[in-house]
Amino acid sequence: MTKQTFLKGALILIFAGMITRFLGFINRIVVARLMGEEGVGLYMMALPTLFLVMTLTQLGLPVAISKRVAEADAIGDQAKVKRILIVSLVITSITSILFTIIMVIGAPFIATTLLTDERTLYPLIAISPIVPITAVSAVLRGYFQGKQNMKPQSFAQVIEQVVRITCVALFIKFLLPYGVEFAAAGAMVSVILGEFVSMLYMINSFKRKKRIKVRTNFFSYLKSSKGTLKELFSISLPSTGSRMIGSVSNFLEPILVAQSLAIAGITTTLATKQYGELTGYVLPLLYLPTFITHSLAIALVPNISEAEAKNNRKLIHYRIHQSIRISFASGAIATIVLTLFSVQILTYMYGTGSASPFIVLMAPFYILLYIQSPLQAALQALDLARPAMWNSLIGAMVKFIVLFILASNPNFGIMGVAISMSVGVVLITLLHLITLQNAIQYSIPFKDISKMILLILLTWGTGTLLKRMFDMFQPNILFFLLTLLILLIIYLGFLILLRFVTREELKQLPFLQKWI
Repeated sequence: MTKQTFLKGALILIFAGMITRFLGFINRIVVARLMGEEGVGLYMMALPTLFLVMTLTQLGLPVAISKRVAEADAIGDQAKVKRILIVSLVITSITSILFTIIMVIGAPFIATTLLTDERTLYPLIAISPIVPITAVSAVLRGYFQGKQNMKPQSFAQVIEQVVRITCVALFIKFLLPYGVEFAAAGAMVSVILGEFVSMLYMINSFKRKKRIKVRTNFFSYLKSSKGTLKELFSISLPSTGSRMIGSVSNFLEPILVAQSLAIAGITTTLATKQYGELTGYVLPLLYLPTFITHSLAIALVPNISEAEAKNNRKLIHYRIHQSIRISFASGAIATIVLTLFSVQILTYMYGTGSASPFIVLMAPFYILLYIQSPLQAALQALDLARPAMWNSLIGAMVKFIVLFILASNPNFGIMGVAISMSVGVVLITLLHLITLQNAIQYSIPFKDISKMILLILLTWGTGTLLKRMFDMFQPNILFFLLTLLILLIIYLGFLILLRFVTREELKQLPFLQKWI
């Protein structure tokens, strides 16, 4: 099986993430254009419930599988790898069936009582079959990540988005005449089909590249897997705690938003519309660079796990620092572009720039989000998943307190929700950094912090100048894209000038090897 280095594996995931994010934005544009803000609001209100059920089903196993497979593979223990797979498949099979049934039975209560909009019932029912599909995919993802082979997962991501975007317009157009709630359910069905085809590809990749036969002596391996189960749960349960906190937070968020805005005197229809703008238009833009940071985090877990098994503390520090540096570089340009050109981006993508104030407020704080994933991955790889879970819990609690206080105040309303989200992001990231400092004495060097500040200032000044030039001419999308391209080229120059990207890292890029 092909094994990649940390940076090569991350680059494969980043490239696939770039494609899937691009296709995902096309999908969102199609959904937004066809269903409108109200339809997007119903769609987004139903998704947190799905994410919660998926978190409970997977029990944090992908991260645990990745870490334990990497450790076992390092010493050539293929029997242990097989036990890891068998235990993981049995656990996820049981939990996926259980929570799918609970989701279907509880959908009416969730829709009418918690989400306060009975129309969300249809999207909730429509999305339920995806749970067992994603459970199997999660186990296979963890296996390939542990083997440090990121290609199968990357191809599967692209396939999933292609299938989804092919089907979504068809289902929405077919069901929209019956009501916006049925159109939202149709959008959910396209998600299921994409995940199903993606799962089939992962299974096929596993069959072609595996060196172990899962079905051979299945039950004997299962009986001897008590120790393996404990090892997996020592990572997966705290990881599940972190993810569950995020999922419960996302599940409760629309409920608390709806109730808080109702206290502020905002009607249910207007609250759904405003929440749809914030979560359907703004958050996807703010989360755009996270395909890079998430890719780095995935590649970081098995790499640090291997370094820790060899007691190579120097390599651990270097990998964390490397991932933070690259993550910040990817997030800084996105922050500046979104802040300066928020109206233009929203207008060209969704046909309205009304959500611009959200972006201007949140983007400067969300720059810390882009280093959060690598930090959490490092904590999990170092068996510090439990402190990471507590950090997430503290951040979620503070976010909800701020949300209720501000959103229920008519002077803040939906803007209070945006403020609370920013507070949560900043707090969790800082707590992760403090935890790493206490555990392994890791801290970001002052020299690099100075470089980060200088990079922001230089890029902001250049972007402001380019925006003034853009405003002087008749705005059109081609000139807008050209302006962004010029800013990106100049930004890359700043990265090289400030040595955010090293010569050794550039040598790992296949298309640059002969030039460096």
